[in-house]
Amino acid sequence: MKPGTYTQLYVHLVFAVKCRDAALTKDFRSRIFEYISGIISTMKHKSIIVNGVADHVHILIGLNPSISISDTVQGIKRNSSLFINKEKLCKEKFAWQEGYGAFSCSRSQLEIVYAYIQNQERHHEKSTFRTEYIQFLKNYSIEFDECYLFDFLGIV
Repeated sequence: MKPGTYTQLYVHLVFAVKCRDAALTKDFRSRIFEYISGIISTMKHKSIIVNGVADHVHILIGLNPSISISDTVQGIKRNSSLFINKEKLCKEKFAWQEGYGAFSCSRSQLEIVYAYIQNQERHHEKSTFRTEYIQFLKNYSIEFDECYLFDFLGIV
């Protein structure tokens, strides 16, 4: 960044495993999340927390304004997919689903968002990813067409 430029941008990213397969098993999930955190740091963002469950991931970052959110997500998905496939962490070829959610956070919300991401397993004992994701879209007043949402196992 140029001298005299000051930013404080926090973004909560959400994206799913292709076809919502439960591919991110507990056996290697933390390894993948650590790898994703490294990707984020390499892109000069601040990795605050990466967590999720078997079929999707949540990421909270301090955004480097020199790199777009779409380029960031593309870099995370591409590099983590290559890592997962190279290390043969999944039985079948791994891929992320197209699309993502990106939700802005103020500094005053960081602890709440952090705790939410940290407690994903407990949260999803009560709520499906579909319900969670649609609620995010509604909470942020984002207009959406259900036919363009993630492929929720063929349920639209």
